[in-house]
Amino acid sequence: MNIEVLKSKIHRVKITGADLNYIGSITVDEDLMDAAQIIEGEKVSIVNVNNGERLDTYVIKGNRGSGEVTMNGPAARRVQPGDIIIIISYASMPVEEAKQFRPAIVFPNETTNRLN
Repeated sequence: MNIEVLKSKIHRVKITGADLNYIGSITVDEDLMDAAQIIEGEKVSIVNVNNGERLDTYVIKGNRGSGEVTMNGPAARRVQPGDIIIIISYASMPVEEAKQFRPAIVFPNETTNRLN
């Protein structure tokens, strides 16, 4: 039997943009993606700390070192630039493996979205 567990989390980053006319997804600074071991196209859950909204989408690479975190497509209506969000990814694995697994959790600077 497999269970879903926390794989990685980017905890408390600031939304830098909301692009309603983009096809979809969330654009994330590639440095943050690497630190959290999230790959382009990976499904993530987004939790908006400011308004309690939750949604699922997928990640696309933003410019490395830019601090960019832009919500794209219709989900852009669920955030405002300046909102603080949490980006979460999950993995499915056997119970015994899950007991030993340690997620990658990143705590960037909330003002700059850069790694401390």
